[in-house]
Amino acid sequence: MTKKKVMLTQEGYDKLVEKLNYLKSVKRIEIADRLKAAIALGDLSENSEYVDAKTEQAFLEGEIQDLESKLHNSEIIQENSDGNVVSIGSKVVIRDLEFDEDETYKIVGPDEADPDKNRISNESPIGKAIIGQTAGTVVQVHAPAGVFQYKIMEIVKA
Repeated sequence: MTKKKVMLTQEGYDKLVEKLNYLKSVKRIEIADRLKAAIALGDLSENSEYVDAKTEQAFLEGEIQDLESKLHNSEIIQENSDGNVVSIGSKVVIRDLEFDEDETYKIVGPDEADPDKNRISNESPIGKAIIGQTAGTVVQVHAPAGVFQYKIMEIVKA
């Protein structure tokens, strides 16, 4: 079974590596210590501390597996050097033609998307509409709330 490539910027890749290292080197030890302390209390059948620690351990191991899989299947996004065409890794200024307001977004893979930080996925409605386009192009974005028009004002070198 072929897994889907996980598109990441170098920054996103580094953050996942850092998180994985933290989970493996710090969190695992903390949970193991909690388990030892709970086991020392005796009767495990009625020991809520033990049950909680085992549950947390299972979630932690699942998260570690997920991060390892993402890192194994990741592809580092190469920043667009010419800056003429919107691609993953581009920073783009777009104008909402209905409200005449500009927004700046960085186009990233789905795993790094964070709308609160103006990082949108290439798979989002806006991302899909502007990928491959050039400055000055007007695009239609088909979103659940309707169809919107945006003009690509500028593609900023990241």
